[in-house]
Amino acid sequence: MGFGYNLHANGIRHHLIRYEGQGPQLLLIPGITSPAITWGFVAERLAEAFDVHVLDVRGRGLSETGDLDYTLDAMAADAVALAEILEQPIVMGHSMGARTAIRAVATKPDVFKGAILVDPPVSGPNRRAYPSPWAWYGDSIKMAVKGCTKEDMRAYCPTWSDDQLALRAEWLHTCHWGAIRTAYDGFHTDDIHADVPKLTIPTRLVIAGNAPVIQDEDEAELKALLPSMEVRRVEGAGHMIPWDNLEGFLAATMDFTA
Repeated sequence: MGFGYNLHANGIRHHLIRYEGQGPQLLLIPGITSPAITWGFVAERLAEAFDVHVLDVRGRGLSETGDLDYTLDAMAADAVALAEILEQPIVMGHSMGARTAIRAVATKPDVFKGAILVDPPVSGPNRRAYPSPWAWYGDSIKMAVKGCTKEDMRAYCPTWSDDQLALRAEWLHTCHWGAIRTAYDGFHTDDIHADVPKLTIPTRLVIAGNAPVIQDEDEAELKALLPSMEVRRVEGAGHMIPWDNLEGFLAATMDFTA
């Protein structure tokens, strides 16, 4: 069972859920519209190898929200500040969270023990657009703010289980519109490729085998930028890897050591 707690770091209040384990600390940063609680079914299993702390990214879940800075730099500074309070955690980020982890580690690598980057969007200046359109996010948030059911949410996430759909329907309304819009726009304006060569700690890239986010040429470019980076591919999984292939995701992540 996880339990929630709050930390003040980088000038705001952060809510995290801890799934206590005997291994090294893992700071898990979810994606753009994933409050920490939605990763619970994954974190429970990760706790077999790590002491897991799942973050409600600013403007999401139970962390501070409102008139805040929601840029990549702000989220990365949060990760650094939290790592300084924790015990040199491994940072695992999914999607937007992986981009946040890249920027955070590039900024201050010594506060992290290692990095697991799960299907980070490789869009950016003068690159192809992120494959999911804004309407998928914007329309579903509007629906959730008014109140919706798991059946309403199924139109957006047709492969998810009933429990996963119900949890997203319950929590998506906590995603601040401005936070999500800023992060989505940042997928196209922030250059994470310039940060990748600065990742001087053990780093693993986990790619969704059935998603268009990281293609073969993207993998080759990232490996050229950071030759020491391990790469694992999870077949049969879309971008939300654990939702499609939990066992494959765990096999690709739980043996990570730093």
